Amino acid sequence: MSLTPEALYLQLGSLVAEMPDLAHGPITPEMNQWLGRAAALVEETGDEANTIYLQVCAQNLDTALRPQNAQAIAVLVNQALAKAELKAPAAVQGTFIVAGHTFDAFRAVGQVLGTAKADVLIVDPYADEKVLTDYAVLAPEQVNVRLLTDQASCKKTLKPATGHWAQQFGSTRPLSVRLAAPRTLHDRAILVDRSTAWTLGQSFKDLATRSHTTLVRLDPEPGTLKIAAYEQMWIAAAPL
Repeated sequence: MSLTPEALYLQLGSLVAEMPDLAHGPITPEMNQWLGRAAALVEETGDEANTIYLQVCAQNLDTALRPQNAQAIAVLVNQALAKAELKAPAAVQGTFIVAGHTFDAFRAVGQVLGTAKADVLIVDPYADEKVLTDYAVLAPEQVNVRLLTDQASCKKTLKPATGHWAQQFGSTRPLSVRLAAPRTLHDRAILVDRSTAWTLGQSFKDLATRSHTTLVRLDPEPGTLKIAAYEQMWIAAAPL
């Protein structure tokens, strides 16, 4: 039975979000399982040529041409995701934003932050000054920006950056930073207006600098649960 356009899009998005490092390391059973899912889902798009090409690349992954084959597989599944999104219902389009380069990541995060009307909560256990200088500044003026980070893992550069932010922007860009108890934060997330939750594949300080990453909008039910959980953690956290 063929998948619905919505189901195909969501499954391809999850596939891309879970893409292993195909170019390096041992070829594990988990990697082979991922490759099998990739072939099946690309076939669901109806593109026979790309399906055959992906299968050939997967079969020849453990050869001297491994980097080229890995790159080809990544391109094929991302193309399939883009095509599936065009056919998916408007309500779910934009759930997955794939970033392979730093500017892609910058633009993707900017798109999400730009939708905020009143409040943004950014969660990153390893936050440094980059989360403010490169990303939080993309939120619209007058939007309350909150940053929740790990007490033990955040970088020393964050506190002076917070001070410089306040000096430059004052009340036009309100900012609050709080520290959660050590090792209680496990996600990187952007929570917009306490209603929409996005999860990020990497810390903001490393975003797309070494590998592809994804920005994934959660479905309403799990998104609501995540928002509620992090709001409680925000209340319990200590100011920077």
